[in-house]
Amino acid sequence: MEPNTRADLSRTWALVPIRGLETAKTRLGEDLDPEERVELVTNLLRRTLAATRDARRIAGTVVVTMDPDAAGIAHDLRAIGLVERAPGLNAAIEAARSVAVARGASAVLVLPADLPAVSAAAIDELLDAAAEEAAGDTRLAAAVPDRHGLGTNALLISPPGAIDPAFGEASRAAHAARAAAAGVRWLELDGPLALDLDTPADLLDAEAAIGSLRG
Repeated sequence: MEPNTRADLSRTWALVPIRGLETAKTRLGEDLDPEERVELVTNLLRRTLAATRDARRIAGTVVVTMDPDAAGIAHDLRAIGLVERAPGLNAAIEAARSVAVARGASAVLVLPADLPAVSAAAIDELLDAAAEEAAGDTRLAAAVPDRHGLGTNALLISPPGAIDPAFGEASRAAHAARAAAAGVRWLELDGPLALDLDTPADLLDAEAAIGSLRG
């Protein structure tokens, strides 16, 4: 932790965790066959990396994965592909954070690759809002909760080690508690990133609003 460092979003790196193209989003298996699910996951990853690549406030992106094919997609879209065997999502995110910090990151934005409305504009709007709210704050953690109010769809941390990630069940409350314990300013923000894909109903809602995510 960096207790004497102020929040600084000028060199924000995106961290995109994805276990693998074939192993992600298994809860959608009832509605999608394996080939359709891989196509969906691949398209979502590409959409996410195009957004971080084109966002004016993102300095770089690290994809952390157990899948060399996902790392290859990262390379194609000008991101760093980190093949990491760390046990668990949070350990993988911490490994990606280390890579970003080594490249000069002053902040990290954890952005799972299952947000159908992700775009460069949505990312920049999130960072603009956080920067405005956090002006003068010593340390910052900002989240976009999921639409159910339980999970975390995006997590911005500055400096990068101000809190550790706590993704998993009820992660919104877990992240807020970590910020409070560390004396870090906690913000909750809304916007397009509040929509994610966990269930077949989520997929139907997203495609009704945005269009097909599989083609």
